Amino acid sequence: MKHISILIPEGHTSITNIEGAHQIFSEVNDCFARMDKPPLFDIKLVGINPNTSQRNGVYTIKPDLLIEEVSKTNLIIVPAMLGDLENALRLNAAFIPWVVKQYMQGAELASFCVGAFFLAAAGLLDGKQCATHWRFANQFRQLYPNAKLVDDKIMTEDRGIYTSGGAYSYTNLLLYLVEKHAGREIAVLIAKMFMIDIDRHSQSPFIMFKGQKEHEDDLIIKAQEFIEKNFQEKITVDQLADMLALGRRSLERRFKKATSNTVTEYIQRVKMEAAKKELETSRKTVSELMYEIGYSDTKAFRSTFKKITGLSPIEYRNKYNKESVLLS
Repeated sequence: MKHISILIPEGHTSITNIEGAHQIFSEVNDCFARMDKPPLFDIKLVGINPNTSQRNGVYTIKPDLLIEEVSKTNLIIVPAMLGDLENALRLNAAFIPWVVKQYMQGAELASFCVGAFFLAAAGLLDGKQCATHWRFANQFRQLYPNAKLVDDKIMTEDRGIYTSGGAYSYTNLLLYLVEKHAGREIAVLIAKMFMIDIDRHSQSPFIMFKGQKEHEDDLIIKAQEFIEKNFQEKITVDQLADMLALGRRSLERRFKKATSNTVTEYIQRVKMEAAKKELETSRKTVSELMYEIGYSDTKAFRSTFKKITGLSPIEYRNKYNKESVLLS
């Protein structure tokens, strides 16, 4: 059997992640039992204290084992640690040496949502591709620049470490792990039983772009605000550089450092966010809203929209605006 350790962190933790992982892996064992096969997984809740209070005492989780009782495990599940991330990492620092040791001994690691911050704090994501909730992507990049964050992905796999994107996308990572260890047939069965959309890989359609202003470069904030107020117009890098009395190369370097986007990428994302809102709420045609946000080339607009959201404009409207008259 493969030993699975589901961590029970201290502080405010996603109980849904813990119970969901336990339930899905347990169901795999039940599937094997119905086929007269031995269980595949030995599933344990593993903590650093005998009783872990959650939600200000509303729930108490009792781990099956403490970390010092687990000498070897095959897969470690790291649920999302919520609330103040710095405090969450401080409360759960005792897990880090054990997790690192297990990984060095060959254990696989899987983090859900902002659980990626824990793996990054342990130094385990340096040089590795990873995902986290799109809302926290900028903060993650600032704290852990050596990790290769891909905020459009629902899940990643890199050298035995798996990460998932925001919120309930953890179910897609669980299905992926089930398929890897139990096979495609069982994964499809589990997907049907829990009504999970299998083979979904992108969180791009769910991302709400709100700009990246958690930095201290006042000139770049001024440039961002100008773009956001004038996105309907054709804005160029040279125009912004002249406005800020900066050289073009200096502007591009500072903008990328502050926002993790090039100037052109930022302009595109602001325009596409405006387009998304129109598609969600209005009955305007794609051509109408395209011109309103400053595009005249239909092919370029559709290509940029799909690159950012993972969907075509019509697919996006069909997904998020059921009341709309579907026009093209």
